[in-house]
Amino acid sequence: MSCWAEDDQPREKLKQNGRTYLSNAELIAILIRSGSIHKSALQISKEILSDHENCIDRLSKLDIDDLCKYKGVGLTKAVSIIAALELGRRRKPIEVEKAKIQSSKDAYSILKQILGDLPHEEFWVLAMNRRNQVQKKILISRGGVSGTVVDVKLVFKPVLQMLSSAVIIAHNHPSGNLYPSKADKTLTKRIVEAGKLLDIEVLDHLIIGDQCYYSFADEGLI
Repeated sequence: MSCWAEDDQPREKLKQNGRTYLSNAELIAILIRSGSIHKSALQISKEILSDHENCIDRLSKLDIDDLCKYKGVGLTKAVSIIAALELGRRRKPIEVEKAKIQSSKDAYSILKQILGDLPHEEFWVLAMNRRNQVQKKILISRGGVSGTVVDVKLVFKPVLQMLSSAVIIAHNHPSGNLYPSKADKTLTKRIVEAGKLLDIEVLDHLIIGDQCYYSFADEGLI
């Protein structure tokens, strides 16, 4: 391996040993492809990871400008890294539709794939049938870092069209603070009341963080 330039070593390692033998830094170095005058692609990738506590979840929240601050990372390389991380985020270990929800943990396992590492807030609904099987995941709104506007009518419109019997609502807190705000509690109450009028049970409201969640139902707030 020593006969290869450092930028080429991760590619050759993958070719000879397989992808599971590569470190996170080596995988990112493959995306970067080539380094700068003073640093190899592997050194740049190690620097990026080190600045973000060697955490892929934190890395996945970076935007193009964040990555382009590193010498040797231009627009093309930044876009490649972001695209690869997004593909990883979209990869689903389970088939969501028809998955049966029996607890807040079950709901979280689905919703963290959507909301777990977003840099902005989004509000989603899991529409379910009478057996608590997921019929569809529905994006209701997308906002900024500190909030998103939710129209209660839009929460129930697609749910009514599918004749769903129950829903679980969810949004994320990019800040990592999972405790519900006053606005979160007020919105939850409005959605629960609207669901009663429509004969659609609101089973839970989850606030999703990087590696954990807050359940309104588990805390007795629904």
